[in-house]
Amino acid sequence: MSLLFESIQFGSLKLENKIVVAPMCQYSATEQGEVTYWHEQQWANYALSGAGLCIIEATAVQPEGRISYADLGLWNDLQRAQMKALLAKVKSLSPMPFGIQLAHAGRKASTDKPWDGKGQFKPDEAHGWQTISASDLPFNPTDHPPHALSKDEIQKVIQDFADAAVRAVDAGFDLIEVHAAHGYLLHQFMSPLSNKRTDEYGGSFENRIRLTLEVSQAIKNAVPRDYPIGVRISATDWMDGVESWDVESSVGLSKALEQLGAVYIHVSSGGLHANQEIKIGANYQVPFAEAIKKMVQIPVIAVGLIIEAEQAESILQSAQADAIALARAMLYEPRWPWHAAATLGAHIKIAPQYLRCQPHGVKSLFEPF
Repeated sequence: MSLLFESIQFGSLKLENKIVVAPMCQYSATEQGEVTYWHEQQWANYALSGAGLCIIEATAVQPEGRISYADLGLWNDLQRAQMKALLAKVKSLSPMPFGIQLAHAGRKASTDKPWDGKGQFKPDEAHGWQTISASDLPFNPTDHPPHALSKDEIQKVIQDFADAAVRAVDAGFDLIEVHAAHGYLLHQFMSPLSNKRTDEYGGSFENRIRLTLEVSQAIKNAVPRDYPIGVRISATDWMDGVESWDVESSVGLSKALEQLGAVYIHVSSGGLHANQEIKIGANYQVPFAEAIKKMVQIPVIAVGLIIEAEQAESILQSAQADAIALARAMLYEPRWPWHAAATLGAHIKIAPQYLRCQPHGVKSLFEPF
């Protein structure tokens, strides 16, 4: 039996299989952070993919929390209403649950769309604004320095995460993922490379993870009881020879998040420092997921250059992770779960309109939703 196509529980939420569509920024929102037709077709693609769960792209809780001027936001009720209408359409196609990743880019905000390649905009440029962070250290030396948040401003960030979570629940999302990875604001507070504060939000490990824990707790307090909340983290800064965020730190954070009621830990890496040296290859982040899985009881999701069905199955069979997240592989082949089911001889539920397309002679069995 294929483990990849067994069901899994993320708290109160049951997934039909262990394939997760990872959050992927599309840089296709309006300048007001609202959904467009691009999101309609993209979410519909995800809904028909056969995956167990889709988590939509990093969605900013404040205007200045967007990575770019073309990122989604959930800081007002118009954004919520438009997402609610779109999500209702998408959910009419399949029963697959949808989650949303709530985020704040911190000092890595105010950038151009990646394919336009202009980097970060300064506050006085079109499409630019003043960024914020734990300290006034820029990500790149040529970037405009971020504003170091005061304690009152930190409380505003926490409240805005909670308010966005309330909107996400009302919009119909089945799960919230807190984005504490890839060098964005929460990660900036956690890493000693970007956090030079001397108050209760800086210095010791306990102080540096405080904001992530307080955001998670505030969201938990704001949403219905037992509503599932997961967290995505960067397991390491990939910065050898200096004091930085590492796997040991990530284990400690994961334990604390588990105590707060997180339903999973989604393990990525990097993004905090411009001089990171990432050793990229197949399964390059899986050992981080494995290290964390050994120390917590909640599910751990592995991600990163997992592109083949047998590869994903092997990770689960060897107990290195509990679920598999796919990003670029799903963009390249939106029906990746169908092909994986055929390869592994597994059952997968798909829209009945597609039942006739099952290839002759394959061992998998398509079933209607």
